[in-house]
Amino acid sequence: MAIHPLTEQIQRLELRLLQSDLNAHPELIDELLAQNFEEIDNQGQPHTRADVVGWLQRKDPQQHWAFEHFRVNVLADDCVLAIYALQKPPQSSTPGSIRTSLWQRQDNQWKMVFHQATKITGTSVS
Repeated sequence: MAIHPLTEQIQRLELRLLQSDLNAHPELIDELLAQNFEEIDNQGQPHTRADVVGWLQRKDPQQHWAFEHFRVNVLADDCVLAIYALQKPPQSSTPGSIRTSLWQRQDNQWKMVFHQATKITGTSVS
């Protein structure tokens, strides 16, 4: 089954944010995250853009996660909601999480404005 071009584009942007070395490519931060970006982590704690940028700069850029059940819901011409399961690498002891990201088109470019993670506690992720 073919993936819709918008779904593919948003998935590619999510991967760039997660898997890029943002210390080597700091311009990606402003390219991918809106200035008013906010996050709620898998513990239910809110985080500012600065908090998340700090984490993104400290993470291992060689660590790769796998997306499962990635889909995009179009909310408006300039706003989409991405929903997916993010599985940690096989050597990790954590089961992964369900993720939602709100992307908004700003100046003809998609930027993430909100992100939330929820721990996977059961066996169903769809």
